Amino acid sequence: MAMALVFPGQGSQSVGMGRTLHDSFAESRAVFEEVDEALGEKLSSLIFEGPEDQLTLTANAQPALMAVSIAALRALEAKGFSLTEARYVAGHSLGEYSALAAAGAITVADTARLLRIRGTAMQAAVPQGEGAMAAILGLDADAVLTLCEAAAEGQVCEPANDNGGGQIVISGDKAAIDRAVAMAPERGAKRAIPLSVSAPFHCRLMQPAADRMQAALAETVIAAPSVPVISNVTATPTSAPDEIRERLVRQVTGQVRWRESVEFLASDGVTKLVEIGSGRVLSGLARRIDKSLVTYAVGTVDEVRTFSGERG
Repeated sequence: MAMALVFPGQGSQSVGMGRTLHDSFAESRAVFEEVDEALGEKLSSLIFEGPEDQLTLTANAQPALMAVSIAALRALEAKGFSLTEARYVAGHSLGEYSALAAAGAITVADTARLLRIRGTAMQAAVPQGEGAMAAILGLDADAVLTLCEAAAEGQVCEPANDNGGGQIVISGDKAAIDRAVAMAPERGAKRAIPLSVSAPFHCRLMQPAADRMQAALAETVIAAPSVPVISNVTATPTSAPDEIRERLVRQVTGQVRWRESVEFLASDGVTKLVEIGSGRVLSGLARRIDKSLVTYAVGTVDEVRTFSGERG
């Protein structure tokens, strides 16, 4: 069974995530220590103890989720797993950075610093309350694009995440997103749900953050990953450092093409998807996109042991 590892994005965080890994595996503990040192603060204490409102802040949640994902991977590796057993790695939004760190393209320390910059820049790109996001359920990609065009009225209203299973998240100016939510049912949507987010991610309003990331990534050493990484903005694999850098910049304002990414993996013979890190969001999405995929979630000591045991 060909395998791909996938890494979760923002929203999968929870206070206490990764604690059992930290306490049970020296290799996992070293990851949290490396991230703390890179950021010059005890992010690990916030991850393990909260408070939740501080962990949820974009600038904290992004490096925190990466740290837990890499800690889980190190625990698997301590049990004999090798990343080269995977055909591809991929991640949802910030999870793409986790995937790159997992594959050795960017050091864990550099990834933590990049995600702190990314989270801070994304939060600062749009004043609080001026942007919004909403989940549109039950419409396909073309119908959501048409909805966005109708609701925009000269403002920004764009598809941000195509998560699969009839769930597409839109992003932009708050007034335009509000119009889209109001219009969606009459256009056939099952539901339109405003999301509790701090900024309108993955749309043109994030251009200041993209500019900041372009500068930060230009100063970052990126190596060829040990296995190809699926890019969010193209839903195709790459192992070329310059291409990785360019796609990460585009990702800030571009759509997360998660449905297409999972469809690509399945079309290329991947039958097993292993979610590395906190939660099971990507496992659930994968089953809605392609029911033939076998999914695993590995983010706790028990899950590490279970997966390692099933590998034989």
